[in-house]
Amino acid sequence: MKVLKFGGTSVGSVENMANVKQIINDGDKKIVVLSAMSGTTNSLVEIAKNIKDSNSEKALETINLLHEKYTTVINELLPNQRLNSLTKSYISERFNFLVECTYKTFSQVLENEILAQGELMSTFMFHTFLEQEGISSALLPALDFMRIDEHKEPSFHYIKQNLSKVLTEAGNAEIYITQGFICLDDNGEVSNLQRGGSDYTATIIGAAIKAEEVQIWTDIDGMHNNDPRFVEGTKPISDLSFDEAAELAYFGAKILHPQTVLPVREDGIPVRLKNTMDPEAKGTSITSSHFETGIKAIAAKDNITAIKIKSGRMLQAHGFLKKVFEIFETYETSIDMITTSEVAVSLTIDDDKNLDKIISELEAFASIEVDKNQSIICLVGHSIVNHEKTYKLFKILKDVKIRMISYGGSRNNISLLVDTTNKVTTLQKLNNYLFELVTLQQ
Repeated sequence: MKVLKFGGTSVGSVENMANVKQIINDGDKKIVVLSAMSGTTNSLVEIAKNIKDSNSEKALETINLLHEKYTTVINELLPNQRLNSLTKSYISERFNFLVECTYKTFSQVLENEILAQGELMSTFMFHTFLEQEGISSALLPALDFMRIDEHKEPSFHYIKQNLSKVLTEAGNAEIYITQGFICLDDNGEVSNLQRGGSDYTATIIGAAIKAEEVQIWTDIDGMHNNDPRFVEGTKPISDLSFDEAAELAYFGAKILHPQTVLPVREDGIPVRLKNTMDPEAKGTSITSSHFETGIKAIAAKDNITAIKIKSGRMLQAHGFLKKVFEIFETYETSIDMITTSEVAVSLTIDDDKNLDKIISELEAFASIEVDKNQSIICLVGHSIVNHEKTYKLFKILKDVKIRMISYGGSRNNISLLVDTTNKVTTLQKLNNYLFELVTLQQ
């Protein structure tokens, strides 16, 4: 059995839902994971924020506008009066729940419950659409089997056990539909896998059922060798290894959730990235195999903060870095890049909510310099640190000010830290040097 995930754009209009129906209606059994309709999660985030700010009037306004949008889509999607009425009734229940939320005290659990409504609505609508089209399908409620532990990692034993139970109870169907993104936490409260988490849901399910393949369907024809928003003439990559895809996803390639490949890597379950708008395009295949060496792709990660920690105590001293890292561990702040010298260490973080507390503790034994608004430019490929053409990337040093370089920590990744104002120029120049493609003028 295959697992197919479709993102918000893929189910964002009646036309696109019809495209998805054509893709999945091939006679093979499959589990289909759906995101919320495009734009819905943003609206739900806005609703939650207004409730938090005690602005119930604004929250109700957004709720009503979103409800009107869904009513319009249902009328176009479901001419069958029985299914139209059934779906409107369910959708109204979800919006009544949102209205009730405006009278409740805000909490993280309440926010998570609000954000879960998008996936619940999209899957119900699509399920009734398939019923109207005469396609056998069954709904698998993700909250009946998808769970994370206290470390926010998938509870695989729980998931496998309960997914098997849910599949059995659903009975025989050609297509099983479930929600991406949403889950329960270790206390049994509604939670989620963060933005883009539907990809992660798909590979978690894929690992749980030992799927033949996991397909991630979006609105772009696979992983590109650079960011098409900033660089002209990028090309889709036909093949990537799990390691290469993980590096690209973590360092900014928006097409994949950063943790997507982790559940399926151990079992070697292939992941294929496909384009809903162009199903015949090959897309990108992600497997255990390495097909070629050298730099394959470039990605960028924004909102990075660089911290330079300087102290004479580092000189020929042991335990200094341990002391530094313990501070970041205390505040649950992960480090992306790190470079060291005899008397200083520079590192980067992408979560600065505890930055002031971290700096306060570091200043007790070191002088600190902080640079915000930085971007990590990540170059990925198999064994690139040893490849004969990798030297080309260093041509950029004469054109762009590089704050940090991480080289050698991984054979598959070289990272450069630049000021975000230089990000686009850096991406374009690297594209010229490494891929010899036409780039946009600055």
